[in-house]
Order: sequence, then structure tokens, then C-alpha cells
Amino acid sequence: MIKLAHISDIHLAPLPKVHARDLLSKRITGFINWRVKRKGSMRRDTLSRLTAHMKSQEPDLTAVTGDLVNLALEEETARAATWLAGLGTPEVVCAIPGNHDAYVKGALKNACAAYGAYMSGETLNDNPFPYVRRVGQVAVIGVSSAIPTPPFVAAGRVGQPQLERLARLLQLLDEAGYFRVVMIHHPPNPESASKRKGLWDAPAVRAVLAQHGAELVLHGHTHVSSIHGIAGPEKEIPVIGVASASASPDGHDAPARYNLFGIEKSGNTWHCVMREYGYQRIGDDIALRLQMRIY
Repeated sequence: MIKLAHISDIHLAPLPKVHARDLLSKRITGFINWRVKRKGSMRRDTLSRLTAHMKSQEPDLTAVTGDLVNLALEEETARAATWLAGLGTPEVVCAIPGNHDAYVKGALKNACAAYGAYMSGETLNDNPFPYVRRVGQVAVIGVSSAIPTPPFVAAGRVGQPQLERLARLLQLLDEAGYFRVVMIHHPPNPESASKRKGLWDAPAVRAVLAQHGAELVLHGHTHVSSIHGIAGPEKEIPVIGVASASASPDGHDAPARYNLFGIEKSGNTWHCVMREYGYQRIGDDIALRLQMRIY
């Protein structure tokens, strides 16, 4: 059995020292949001306890679906690279960027360089996304929906060239018999559609998945745990989101959680069980909140 862990929206705290020159961009709105809303609710101790619990499960691979930072400051990105190293080696940890990792122009390029092997894998050509990580018969496909956007906009876009590469990878991996897990920051399901915060080309993403299929889609961005479904070639594809990994139990967002998937194949049939672990609204204990069979 392969154990796949999923966490998202790390939003490493606290912020490093912010200089006035850093705020001559969209960062000023993010900085105000941090001071007013997130400073007290995104906590490093919450994140540390959650990841320690997750690591005790000894997952074969941990998927981090974006937003490692808040304002995409260079010092934040460097800290996030150190945090990834503490989570595990690149062989057992993979990540994709979120909108906060691409907060301003040039930030995504810096993030990819800083995270290096954690945000890379097998690709079809010189383009970094989508990439593939294979563990046994499980293939995790990292898709980037991270783009710089104007103030007050947190939307994403995959783009047609990346979608064409995704379609080819899904086809190749299907022919090879892999359990295909697509990880993307912005959710592609229609329930999450939003001009300001959603995935702008979600219909095109769904069209690729409807044609070529996938066994599972994992996302972050919404800061809530959720389970939806989108059409596949033969059956519905589960689309599963997870709450922010650093959200304190008494904060604005849902308390921090992670998901752990147990994936195995019996004959020609895949079996997948999801367990959700996380905090409650009261206390600092991490509990098994949900267990359900996906396949």
C-alpha cells in the first residue's frame, strides 16, 4: 500500500521584517490583510504540531499544494525552502505553487529556483509543469495554476500549453496502469468558480480530465476541507481539498488539517481510503476527523 499525505496553504508565519519598499506593489494589500486578519490565526506552532503528527504516519510521499508564503518576499521564500527540507527530502516531498507564491511579477520564478527539486519531477520537455512523481504504481502530477494577479484578485490559470502537456501525461500514465493523482492549487470543480478567486480556465481543465481521466484531484486555496466530483471518461473523479495547515483552532478559517490516502491495487481494481486528521475548535489535540473509502 502507498501512503500519500496531502497538506496545503502553509502561509509560513511570522512574516519577516517588511520594508516600505516591499509594499510598493500588490503586497501592500496582502500586508494589510495579514495584519488585520491572518497574523493571529496563522500560527507556526499549529503547523509544527500538525506536520509532526503527519510525519509520524510515515507517508511514502507528501504533496504540498501551494501557498507556502504570504507576500512572496525573498526572505519568506528562503524560509519556505528550509521548511520543506525539514518536512523531508525531495524524494518524499513534492510541492506546487499557489497564488501567494506568485504574488507579484517574478515571484514564481524565484520560488521555483528556491524550492528546486521539491517542485520538480519528470516532464515531457523543458517546461517545469506539469511534472510527475512516481511511487510504486501511484503517479502524482504537479500542475501550476499560479499567476501574478492585480490587487484583491487571487485567481489562477493553467493555460493551454500546460493543459496540452497534462493531457499527454494523463494518457501515458493511464496506458502504463498508474493511479493518477493531479495536484493543483485552485480547485477545478464548478462549485468553486469565482472571477476573483477561482480558476479562470477551470472548464478547460475539466474538459481534459473528462477526456483522459484521473483517479484523484487534490487542491488547496479555499482553506476548507471539501469533497466534490467532476466528470471523468467513465466515472466521477473525486476532487478533494484540505484546510490550511497553519490555521489555529480559534482563528477565522477552518482549523488546520491534513489528509492521508492509503492506495493499493488488488487484481485490476484500485482501492483508496482517505483519513482526515486535524484540530478541533476547542483544544490543541489532533484527531482523526473523517475516514472514508474513495475507491
